[in-house]
Amino acid sequence: MDVSTDLTCLQGIQASFKRGLVLLRVAASTESQISSTFLNSNSESVAFSFARYINGFGFSSLSNGESSPNLTSIRYFHASRETLARGKDDPDRPLSHRERKKQAVKTKAKFSKRDKKTDKPPAEAPYVPPPRLEKTEKPMAEKTVEVFDGMTLLEFSKRTGESLAVLQSILVDVGETVSSEFDAISIDVAELLAMEIGNKVKREHTTEGTQILPRPPVVTVMGHVDHGKTSLLDALRNTSVAAKEAGGITQHVGAFVVGMPESGTSITFLDTPGHAAFSEMRARGAAVTDIVVLVVAADDGMMPQTLEAIAHARSANVPIVVAINKCDKPGANPERVKNQLAAEGIEIEDIGGNVQVVEVSAVKSTGLDKLEEALLLQAVDMDLMARVDGPAQAYVVEARLDKGRGPLATVIVKAGTLESGQHVVIGCQWGKLRAIRDMVGKPTERATPAMPVEIEGLKGVPMAGDDVIVVESEKRAKMLSEGRTRKYERDRLLKAEEDRIAELEKREAESEEGFGRVELPIIVKSDVQGTAQAVSDALRTLNSPQVFVNIVQSGVGAIFQSDLARAQTCNACIVAFNVKCCKISSAYARVKVFHHRVIYHLLQDIGNLIVEKAPGVSELEVAGEAEVLSIFKVLGKRREEDGVSIAGCKVMDGRVFRSGLMRLLRSGEVLFEGSCASLKREKQDVEQVGKGNECGLVMGDWNDFRVGDVIQCMERVIRKPKFVSSESGANYLSEPVARAQGFFFYNKKTTYNVWMACTLVFNSTQHKGTMTIMDANPMMEPTRDLAIVGGTGDFIMTRGIVTFTTDLIQESKYFRLKLDIKLYECY
Repeated sequence: MDVSTDLTCLQGIQASFKRGLVLLRVAASTESQISSTFLNSNSESVAFSFARYINGFGFSSLSNGESSPNLTSIRYFHASRETLARGKDDPDRPLSHRERKKQAVKTKAKFSKRDKKTDKPPAEAPYVPPPRLEKTEKPMAEKTVEVFDGMTLLEFSKRTGESLAVLQSILVDVGETVSSEFDAISIDVAELLAMEIGNKVKREHTTEGTQILPRPPVVTVMGHVDHGKTSLLDALRNTSVAAKEAGGITQHVGAFVVGMPESGTSITFLDTPGHAAFSEMRARGAAVTDIVVLVVAADDGMMPQTLEAIAHARSANVPIVVAINKCDKPGANPERVKNQLAAEGIEIEDIGGNVQVVEVSAVKSTGLDKLEEALLLQAVDMDLMARVDGPAQAYVVEARLDKGRGPLATVIVKAGTLESGQHVVIGCQWGKLRAIRDMVGKPTERATPAMPVEIEGLKGVPMAGDDVIVVESEKRAKMLSEGRTRKYERDRLLKAEEDRIAELEKREAESEEGFGRVELPIIVKSDVQGTAQAVSDALRTLNSPQVFVNIVQSGVGAIFQSDLARAQTCNACIVAFNVKCCKISSAYARVKVFHHRVIYHLLQDIGNLIVEKAPGVSELEVAGEAEVLSIFKVLGKRREEDGVSIAGCKVMDGRVFRSGLMRLLRSGEVLFEGSCASLKREKQDVEQVGKGNECGLVMGDWNDFRVGDVIQCMERVIRKPKFVSSESGANYLSEPVARAQGFFFYNKKTTYNVWMACTLVFNSTQHKGTMTIMDANPMMEPTRDLAIVGGTGDFIMTRGIVTFTTDLIQESKYFRLKLDIKLYECY
C-alpha cells in the first residue's frame, strides 16, 4: 500500500466520520501496529493527523516511542462500503452489541456495557448522572449558658460542650491566662468566652452578702392612654407633670421617688406611656418592677392598652393593684370596671381574690391614702429585701444624649451599691462613672437598691433595658464591651441578611403577581433611646403591600449635617421627635424633616406620606349611567349591509364619555361589554355627556337595544390606600379588597316599602368599609325619604358574613336603587 492510497483511505475515513456512518471500537487490551508503509517517513505526518483525529473523539491516545510513533490498536475500523458489506460469516466482522450480550449469556460471563478502561457509557444507554443533593443545615438555636463569678474553666467547658483547648486559645487571644482547667475565672471572662463561641449568656448573681436590708418597693403605673396615670402621680407628689407633657400624654418612662405622707416611707414609681406605640417601654417597666398599679378610668372601662398591661404583668409574674380613676366624673361606673376585671381573670377582693381595688380621683385627690395603704400592704406581703454591699446590679430604664454632658442613662439599682468612679459595662457601651445624680438633679456619691439615678461618663448611649455591670478595671470593661460589640454585629448582620432574603422573595412574588412595592426610607432621631425605638417600631407597623417602611437609622440627639447628607444619599426623610434640627443649607433643601412632639401626630403625617407614595391599585368603577329612552335604526347604503342601532339615552348619574368601557344591563343582568363607536349630542360628535343631558350612543357589535336598558360607562381609576389614626393608637393602612354593587329596579304605581339585602363573604382577618346608598329616578325627581336600618357610615367587621338591610319608602312610578359597598383590609 503506497502513501497515496493511504491518504485516499484517510480522507474516506474522515468523510465517513462526518456522515455518521462509522462505528469505532477502541480497545486497549490488544495491541497491533499500523502497517509499516503507513508509518514510514513520508506518511508520518499523516499518521499523526489520523491519530489526533481519532483521539479528538475520545477513542484512543497516541504514545510516542523512541524510533517511530505508535498508536493503540484500532480493532475493527469500518469505513469503506466493502467492509460494511461483509456478511455475518466473516470472522473479521465486529460483533454487535446484541451479539456480544448473547455470547456473554451463553458463556455465563459477567457482561458490562462499559469498557474496563473508560467511564464512558455505550451509545445505546447514555449515562445520566444522579442528581446532586445539597445538604441544607438547619440553623442551630443559640444555647443559653448560665455563668457565675468563680466558676472553673472545666465547669464552663462542661456547660458549653466546648473543648478546653478551644477555650484556652480564646483566653490567649483576649489576653487572659489560665494555668489549669481547675482555675477560677471571673464572670466577665466567662461571659466573653460564651459570646465568642456563639452562645447567649445569663448571669447568676449571688444573693449572699454581709448586709441584707429591707428596700423600698418599685411600683410601675400602667394603663390605657389618657386614663390619668401621670395625673395620679402628680397628686401623690403634689406636682404638675401631666400639664407640661406634649399632647397631654406620657411618651417617656419617668422614674422618681415619692414620699408617702401618711407612713413617712418612700416608694419608687415608674410612669409608663399608655399609647400603643410604647409597648416595649411598658414591658421594660413591668420587668423591673415589684408592683404594678393598673389605672383604669371609671367612665371608659377596660381598653386595649389596659389588657396589654395585664399581659405584661402576668408575663413578669408581678402582683397588680387596681386603681379606678376618674370616679368623680358623672359617667363613672366602678362596678362595671370590676366586672370587666373579673371577666379578664383578675381575682379582685370583692369576689374572694387577692387583688386590691382602690377607687381614686386624681383631680380631687380622693382615695390617695387608701392607695398608699394598699401599696405598702402589698410590699409587706412580698417581704422585699436586697443586698446592700458588694458590686451593684442595675437596670437601664431610659437613655439619652445631652449636648453638654454627653450620654446619660437613667438606671434603677436592684442590688448592691453603685458608686461614682466605678467602671461599668452597659450593653455594648462602657465607661467610668463621672457623676451620679438623683432624679431631682442633686449629685450623690452612691445609689442604694430601689433608687433611680442618672449616671454620666459613658462612651456611648446604651439601649434601654440593658443591665449595668460593674467591673474591676478599665481594661476589663473595654474587653467585655468589645466582645459584646462583636456578637452584636454578628447578630445584626445575620438578621439583616435574613430580612434582605425575605424581602427579595417577597418582591419576586409581587413581581409575578404584577405589582411592585415602593420603599420609604426613614431616619429617626429622638431625645431618648427608648422613644427612638418606640417610634421606629410604630413606623414599621405602617407597612402595607404597596409601601415598605425601611428604618435606615435610629439614633439619639439633634439632627446634624451628617444626618441630612445620609438622608439625601438614600433618598430618605427624617423624623425629629422631641429634638432640634440644625440650620438646613440649600444643598439639603429637598430633604423632608418632620418635627413632632406627639406620637399620633407623627403617625398621621407619615401615614399621609405613605398614601402619597403608594402606587395604588387599578380597578374599574362606574363613571356614569344612562337610561335608553328610544331607539333609532339607520339602514346601510347597500341591501347586504346591516343597519346600525342608535340608543337615545339620558344620562341619569355621573358622566358618559366616549373613551370609556360601555356595559349594557337589562333587568340587572350584564348583556354586553364593549367600546363606544359613536357619541353625539344634537348631531355633534362629543367626547362626554354630563348628568341630565340626552345623547345618541352607538356601541360596537351591539344593536339589540330596548327601552329601559341601562348603559354604564366604566373608567379605570387608581385606588390609594387609606390611613386611619386615633389618639388611642388604632393606626393602620387600609387597601380595597372587595367591592359590591347592588341594583334594584321596581315599577309600581302606589306607595310601597322596599326591603333589600346585600350579603358579602370575605376571608381576611379584619376589614374596614364604607357603605353608600344612592338612589336615582329615571323618570322624575319626587321627594324621597331614605332610612338605613342598623346605622350608617364606616364599619369594622371581623371574619364572616356581613348583611346590610335597608327599608325605603318611595313614591314614584319608576324607582331604581344602587347600593355601593367598599371593603378595605386593615394592616
